[in-house]
Amino acid sequence: MGKIIKERSCGIIVFDNDKVLLIKHNKGHISFPKGHVENGESDEETAYREVLEETGIEAKIISNDRFINTYKPKTGYLKDVILYAGIKIGGNLKPQEEEVSMCDFYDYDTAYNMVTYDVDKKILEETIKIYNEYKKEINK
Repeated sequence: MGKIIKERSCGIIVFDNDKVLLIKHNKGHISFPKGHVENGESDEETAYREVLEETGIEAKIISNDRFINTYKPKTGYLKDVILYAGIKIGGNLKPQEEEVSMCDFYDYDTAYNMVTYDVDKKILEETIKIYNEYKKEINK
């Protein structure tokens, strides 16, 4: 039995004015901005950096909740994807051409129907709840 190589990616599901940020990867699937952890980075630092690199958007994590999707991208590999709920705090949309063919904000229903994978649909539902609670708290 060969050794399993573990990979880890982190990202943020970014909300702005009741819309959510999606990206279309050059490989074709539609998801949330995320990427590989680099040496010495925390998951949160990776998530912030990857959103900025892939989309030009600066985001802030708004909850300690994290969503982990573990899967096998290919034989011998096990990948953890860690996603946080967050809000846009700055920046301008600009897709990272090496990896991303499109990035934009969409209303919830459109975003839900656009994301490629069912696990992302479930995570989106959960992060919408977190975002709505966050809005209630800051509007008190």
